[in-house]
Amino acid sequence: MQLLGIDIGGSGIKGAIVDIEKGEFVGERHRIDTPQPAKPKPVAEVVAEIVKHFDYSGPIGVTFPAIIRNGIAFSAANVDQEFIGTDISQLIHTETGLPTVTLNDADAAGVAEMRFGIGQEQSGTVIMLTLGTGIGSAFFRNGMLFPNTELGHIYLDNGLEAESYAAGRIRDEQELSWKKWGKRVNKVFQHIDYIFSPDLIIVGGGISKKYEKYFPYIDIQADLQPAQLRNDAGIIGAALAAKDLI
Repeated sequence: MQLLGIDIGGSGIKGAIVDIEKGEFVGERHRIDTPQPAKPKPVAEVVAEIVKHFDYSGPIGVTFPAIIRNGIAFSAANVDQEFIGTDISQLIHTETGLPTVTLNDADAAGVAEMRFGIGQEQSGTVIMLTLGTGIGSAFFRNGMLFPNTELGHIYLDNGLEAESYAAGRIRDEQELSWKKWGKRVNKVFQHIDYIFSPDLIIVGGGISKKYEKYFPYIDIQADLQPAQLRNDAGIIGAALAAKDLI
């Protein structure tokens, strides 16, 4: 079965047709820059452009960087605050005419990684952390998702929020070396490792493909692994969610 998954981020909106039985893209993904400011109507219009690009007519799975309950955003990380209280599923349905389901972006990535990636058949406690514009998280216990954990918004003992201290965006903005940034990531990971004692931490996001550059600076008790699906996980997880609309 082939379904459309769309990943809405603070810098880009990406979509692809996904074979949800294999967890693979069917053809190339399509990316459009996120409108700035990232308000609901312009973002929905970009999603409609991606749907048109694929000449797609079917259910859509959408990821969004926020706490999502029944399709409604209860926060707005790295997008405009107007999204708070917005029914994103209804917004995109109105713009595209297609049935839509929305879930947290890191949760979607985690679900895909647990089904098709490094998390397959992994029991115990698994935490996936996505390093990008912010820091997203997905929390699993014996394969079951505990949604909307938002661990990127925990505060460290230096008084800073985790994602404002160690997101992938911060490395670029502050021109940090891999070593300096890796030590920041270590501080975040050690804090999460101490609180939750996970068996496995999976690192996702686009920067996961360069894991060899910063993993040497991370010292935690949990097993540490890069995501196998890399930055495609969110789109794949979104497409998996769309199956529930059939």
